[in-house]
Amino acid sequence: MKLFLKRITENDLELIMNWRMLPEVTKYMYTDPNLTMEDQIKWFKKISSDSTTSYWLIVFEGKKVGVIYLYDIDHHNKRCFWGYYIADTSVRGKGLGRNLECNMYDLVLDKMGFNKLCCEVLAFNKRVIEIHKHFGSEIEGVFRKHIYKSGSFHDVVRMAILRDKWLNIRTNYEYEPIEIEVY
Repeated sequence: MKLFLKRITENDLELIMNWRMLPEVTKYMYTDPNLTMEDQIKWFKKISSDSTTSYWLIVFEGKKVGVIYLYDIDHHNKRCFWGYYIADTSVRGKGLGRNLECNMYDLVLDKMGFNKLCCEVLAFNKRVIEIHKHFGSEIEGVFRKHIYKSGSFHDVVRMAILRDKWLNIRTNYEYEPIEIEVY
């Protein structure tokens, strides 16, 4: 599997903007953005100068297919959050999720030496919750009616995996190491 995480550049902003407005992507996001290139440029400047975030394009077999990111990177408490989306529906179901999940766990919990990797998932996104559970993340809590979206409130499931757990179970999973451009 040819999977690579490439740093986002200004040349990627229009593509990401269009992805972020796709109904199949925004369905699982906290917001329903209506973006402009000006918005994207502001966003890019913000994340480029923010040491608590890292964003990459997901490149599969030479094709840009999605975005993966770390945020709320806290070096003192050795924890951060992560998320991703696959915008190109033609590559879903090809094992990208497994490789992305395991490689991000390796990056944060092994290479960075952090103690905890967290995520938040809209409660109706049962498939992603089960994927995270499968690879060792545990539900730490539920924020009830936490996000107002599409005319109603939605619960948010908070999940995390600890370093010790990942280092003990990662040999249970088959995945290919992927190249991640360093910031």
